[in-house]
Formats: sequence, structure tokens, C-alpha cells
Amino acid sequence: MQGDRRQIQTAVLGGADSEDPLMLPLEAIELDAFRRHHEHDTFWCGLLLGGCGLQLTTKLYTDRVCHFAHYPGPDGHPHVCGRRARGVNSADHLYVKSEAAAWLRNRGLQADFEFTQPEGAPVGSVVDIQFQHGGLRVHLDQAVQPAWDQDGLEPVLGMSVPVERDTLIDRWYVHRIRLNSEGTSRKVQIGTEAFAREPEWFALDDCEMTERGLSTPAVERIVRARSTRPPSRWPTGKVKKVPGTEARAQVVLRRLADALKVESVVVVNRVLGEIAAVTGVSQQTQAELDTAVAGANRWLEGQAEVRRDLFARLDEAVAARRTKQIRELLARVNATASHDRTDTEDVIAAAAADYMTAFTSEAYERVRGILDGLSRTGRHLQPAQMRPLVEKAIQAAADAGSLTGDREAIQIAYWKERAGLNQPTSPSPARPARAAPAGDQQQPRRRNLHKQVARRYWIKRSCPRCHAGQGHNCVIDNQTSTGEVRNVPHDERLQPILEERKAKQQQQTPPPSPWRVYDVTCPDCSQGPDARCESPGGPHRSRVELAKEYSRLRKPPPKR
Repeated sequence: MQGDRRQIQTAVLGGADSEDPLMLPLEAIELDAFRRHHEHDTFWCGLLLGGCGLQLTTKLYTDRVCHFAHYPGPDGHPHVCGRRARGVNSADHLYVKSEAAAWLRNRGLQADFEFTQPEGAPVGSVVDIQFQHGGLRVHLDQAVQPAWDQDGLEPVLGMSVPVERDTLIDRWYVHRIRLNSEGTSRKVQIGTEAFAREPEWFALDDCEMTERGLSTPAVERIVRARSTRPPSRWPTGKVKKVPGTEARAQVVLRRLADALKVESVVVVNRVLGEIAAVTGVSQQTQAELDTAVAGANRWLEGQAEVRRDLFARLDEAVAARRTKQIRELLARVNATASHDRTDTEDVIAAAAADYMTAFTSEAYERVRGILDGLSRTGRHLQPAQMRPLVEKAIQAAADAGSLTGDREAIQIAYWKERAGLNQPTSPSPARPARAAPAGDQQQPRRRNLHKQVARRYWIKRSCPRCHAGQGHNCVIDNQTSTGEVRNVPHDERLQPILEERKAKQQQQTPPPSPWRVYDVTCPDCSQGPDARCESPGGPHRSRVELAKEYSRLRKPPPKR
């Protein structure tokens, strides 16, 4: 399949102004079920997707990805639409609004949503969520620079939006957002990223809105750790007394040392400004401050030289098209030199980012092309013939990076197994058993349900997992569209039959007779069955309730 990145994968339901997004399945076998589910719906090239507002139809292909398409014009020629974003993530701003609104309703909160376009950004780059006292600004791409000091709007960054190290140090943490494909929808996850730590990811339901803003379980741990006061270094009654100005000088000196330790240019400059405002200290303390400032200025000069060298090396790497070096240097530039860039630095960084975008897109197209070729001819190839193609797909997937999704990963794992690339290199005297294809390793194997249901029963039903229709065997769920038949049906096809049998048996079995009060031993007075309680008012209440509970549990009573 030729990976055409321009094909439309998302639409909205019901009309051009709709905010109800959906994503089209890529494979023909999935599109059939999608069409049945939406047989009474209409699909539109939504205005909030940057589209033309005209109606769409679905296109089913077996030799390339399925996609939405415009109806032809009155003259029969293809309709020309200027919509720029067409991939699976092109409706993410609508999914963010839908999930966030439901999340807030469950917490009794209300908010206004707006797809703002600051600085002329395309629709969908930014989602503003406004509360009565504050709000969130979700940056889904790099079109708009996050404003960390803007009142009332806390930035939440998409995966492609860089954040400088100094910001992480100064703010303690930042939030990120990502959306994962689930069927024909996208699900939101929130990540909390701190300095020198990978983001911790949480479902939206695990997050809360607090006085600090958006909060996750990771935020609570970070705030507790930063808010805990260190133990006193002086015994009780022997607290060291320091004059106010002297104490302030010692505090800024420690802060400067900490900033130099973590190599934070922004914080070093800020602390130097605070040191300049310190006056009225002793001659000895002033000497300490002067020495610290001189050392910090020398360090800043060195960092400026390192920065100039970093951008020069990045510029040279782009000119020479050295991809690996560009990837490494661009990551360093975004992490350490994203603040106060000159025009020249902006041009160099933008050129590097454009190069990597083009490189990863080309690599993704190679992945899709190789996997499509394998889905058509792979079953007829020997492992030795298949191996070079699979190795090329693995390398292309590594080059494509985050563009390679779960679907491609499942397919690559399947073809690696078929090509024998998962086997040990040393010969084994015993032939290893053939492992199940990667697509059928997504769930642990349960008990052998296929031995409990005869074929004549399950063949009359369709399979909810691989969508095999009535009268057809299940196929291997590896997303390669090879149609390779499984030896046994999927458990998801058999489980409903077994559950129906169990329910029918329970209906046919007569319920046991209810328990009488004097069938049980009294919990209060310990009188056994058939012995009356010692209370003058009849059986104790606890004995009555126990008999009712045994009856509710359908527990067989003792023989009378």
C-alpha cells in the first residue's frame, strides 16, 4: 500500500458545523463493520477541521488504505478541497473538547471551550478551556509558543511541543497531552513531566482541577516533596540568629549554586539580578557575592560559546543531511536553547525541524509500502526471501519514530515471526514450536473454549474480534489483511454461546426452598437448629436476617 499522507482519515457527523468527530478505519475488513454501524449517518468535511464543509463518502480499498472522499463536482471532476490536516490526528482538538467536557461534567464543573487561533495559527492548534477562575490552554502542535506567565491559562503541551529545561526547573513540572486511537475514536491521556524525568501518564479520570490548576497523582507527589521542610540542623534552643540582609545574601548564594549545578541559564540570570539588589551586607559577605557573580558570569560566557557551537553544528548537519546527528542536536537545542533565540538561531532550528518532518514522513511511507507488499505476497515467500523486506520495514519504522503506530507495530511483529527473525541464532537440536502470530498475542490464552462449543453452533455467528461473517472461519488478527485462517475460532466468538448456555441452565434449575428462622443457629444466643431463642419476644433479629441472607444466596437449606 502506497502511504498517501494526503488522504482524509477524519470527518464530523451530521453537518458541516458539527463538533462530533470520527476516524475512518484503514482496513477494508474494519470498514464493512463501520459502514453497518453508521448506515444512517452522514459524514462531512467539517469547518472546524479546516475543511470545505461539503459531504464526504467512504472509499473501500483492498490494495491501499481506506479513506473519506468528497463527492465529485457537477461536472464529474474530483472536488478540490483546501483542507490541510487530513491524518488520524486532524480532529484531535474536537476529541479534546468532547472528553474534557464529559470529564468536567462528572465533577460538577462547567467551562467554555474555544478553538482560538492566536498569531494566525490554524484551527485545531490550540484549545482554550476557560473556568470561572482560570483555565487551560492546550497546545496540540508547535504553531503557538506557550506563554508560561499568562494569567488564567495554564499551558498543556502536545507531544511535539518542546519545553526548555529551565522551565521544568522553575515551574517544578509541566503537563503534556496525547491521544491514542481506539477503534474509530481517540482517547486523551495527561502526562506530568519534571526535570530529568520522563512524563508519567494518567487517564483523564485520574486528574483533578485544584487551586494550583490541573493536577495528577504525580503532581501531588512533586508538591509534597518540594513542600516538605528539611530537618533542622541546629538543636532546639540553639537556633543560629542571622541578621536579615545577611540571611538573604546566603539564600541567594545557595540558589545561585543550585542553578549552576543544574546548568540553568535562565535561573542563573534571574538570581544574578537578585544578587544585584542585595545591599547593606558585611564586607566579608560582599566579597563572597562578588566572587560568586564573577564565577557565574564566566560560566554564562562559556555557555554562550557552547550555544553558538551547538547551532553551528546543527546548521552544518542539515546542510550535509546527516540525519542521526540532526536528530540528536535538534533534541539538545530544544531542551537547552529554546529561550531568547536570535533570528539566525530560529532559521537553523526551523530548517532542522522541517528536515526531520520530511525524513520521518518519507520513512513512514516506506513502512506502509513494505507492509502492503508483504500482505499481498508474503504468504508465498520463504523466510529467507522475506527476511530482507522485514529488516527494511524495521529500519524504516525506527526512522519514522512516533509516526509508526500500534497497527504498524503489530504487523511488523507478525512478519518478524514469519521471517524467523525472532528465533535464536544458534542451532537447536529440537525444532521449536511455532508461536502464535503477533496479532493473536494481544490477550493471554484462556481455557480451550473451542473444545466446549461445536462448530455447528459458532459458525452461525460472526466474530466480534476479526469480523469474520456467518459461515466463515476466523482469521488471524494481525492487521495485515492477509486473511490467513485460524485453526480455532476466537474466544470472543465462543464466549457468548457459553454464557447463554449457563443462563439457560440457571433458568431451568428450580430455586431451592427458602430457609426458615429455626434452620439456622442463632448468632446472639447460640441456640442450634430447631431450638427456640431464649428471648421472650421470639427469635432474635440477627437469626431472622441470617435466614433471609441464606435464602437470597440460594443456599440449599438443611434436610427437614
